[in-house]
Amino acid sequence: MSDINPTAGPDPRRWLALIVVLLAQLMVMLDTTVVNVALPAIQTDLHVTQADLTWTLNGYLITYGSLLLVAGRLGDLIGRRQLFLGGIAVFTVASIGCALADSVATLVAARFVQGAGGAFASSSVLAIVVAEFTDPAERARAIGRYMLVSIGGGSLGLIVGGLLTQALNWHWIFAINVPIGIVALAGGVLLLDRRRGDGSATRPRIDVLGAVLVTAALIIGIYAIVRASDVGWGSARTLATGAVAVVLLAAFAGWEARVADPMLPPRVLRQRSLIAGSAVRAVMAAGMYGYFFFGALYLQRVLGYGAVATGAAFLPQTGVVAVMSLGLARWLTARLGPYRVLVAGMTIMLAGLVLFATGGVGTPYFPRLLIVTVMLGLGGGGAFVPLTTLALADVPPADAGLASGIVNVSMQVSAAIGLAVFGTVAAGRTATLTRAGHDPVSALVGGDRLGLLVAACCVAAGIVLATVLLRPRHAVAAVPEPPATPATPAPRVGDELAAGSGEAVR
Repeated sequence: MSDINPTAGPDPRRWLALIVVLLAQLMVMLDTTVVNVALPAIQTDLHVTQADLTWTLNGYLITYGSLLLVAGRLGDLIGRRQLFLGGIAVFTVASIGCALADSVATLVAARFVQGAGGAFASSSVLAIVVAEFTDPAERARAIGRYMLVSIGGGSLGLIVGGLLTQALNWHWIFAINVPIGIVALAGGVLLLDRRRGDGSATRPRIDVLGAVLVTAALIIGIYAIVRASDVGWGSARTLATGAVAVVLLAAFAGWEARVADPMLPPRVLRQRSLIAGSAVRAVMAAGMYGYFFFGALYLQRVLGYGAVATGAAFLPQTGVVAVMSLGLARWLTARLGPYRVLVAGMTIMLAGLVLFATGGVGTPYFPRLLIVTVMLGLGGGGAFVPLTTLALADVPPADAGLASGIVNVSMQVSAAIGLAVFGTVAAGRTATLTRAGHDPVSALVGGDRLGLLVAACCVAAGIVLATVLLRPRHAVAAVPEPPATPATPAPRVGDELAAGSGEAVR
């Protein structure tokens, strides 16, 4: 399976290679949520404070989110195969460190390294997929499977974490990654063909200073966000770290304007569909993460669900996402166009969040919350596939890694900001209701309701952004393109995805 070569024929092993890269993507996505349900067991076993415990989550998210952009660009320059294999190796070794950890310091350090490995591996997956599958129908199917793993992996992580923690112990939520990582690594070595256009043909100089500046800005910025809910948004620490992140971003922008081979070329930033699609994905992902956050808290703290039952409660969403991603979303996109399917999906998500937020204290899972779960699966599964089509519409294959990094960074940063804001809003409302004499459960649910409404506002903002920035200017008939020749310009990533929709993608 090649990294990129527009004129090479399809590799007959590409579907086996797709299984390998999606297996790695599943492993990475599982680890974004698998720890959540194991936190009480980790806290008891390692005798740690609540503040230290949160770093088992934040350590992974900080390095994962901050390195996605640089990793995506490195994949374009030095080769996505090398970056993918290196990322999986680092992730697997770090998972061993997590599994063997006997102190919170060791566990947090290993989680930082695990997040870095996850960023390098995950940033290569989408770029490999869009560069390898050039047939319109095949690429649509491959993208659908990628979205299934990316969306469903988070909810699947909740039940996997619960099952392993209850049946064995928390160490196994990390140990399970080791055989998966070994299989993905061996499969990658065998099936990702290094001879077929691995990396950039011109090998431009790597912008080291630009990479350092943007990575440091993202690390410090994400750190400020995840700590804001604990120390306060107006605290000196939050303001200082936020200011440092802004200064570093400004320095990065100034450097990129002068350097000959910038890490973030201006041509990429001029791609309106990529920037607009990333913005829509950011606010939509924030809403989805809010649903996971408040849903898990409600099931455990109000309805008294255990870890396994909480994970199982999210499985209907995963099932609906599977149905959408494996065919229905593609079928709808081909007939209605990506824009219409995207807006319809986000509208269903918005309705689901509002339905959840307007439930009463002690609302049972069936039928109201089950309906909400299905609606979020239907809306999210229907929206993310066409959104990927629209976001990558103007991206040439040579920039697929960087574009993937931009799309994924927007989601990770918005998720961090969203959860911090939602949590702060919910906690403030809960405190207000408690002082007003409400009982603890009523005050808790009241705070969570307000947090969910803010999450719903994020999705509503996504609908507005999509309407303003991604709505097609005019309809065009789908016309088959002639086969690419050496004299034919390299196709854009989204050209084949949009074929057959009857709708302009920009």
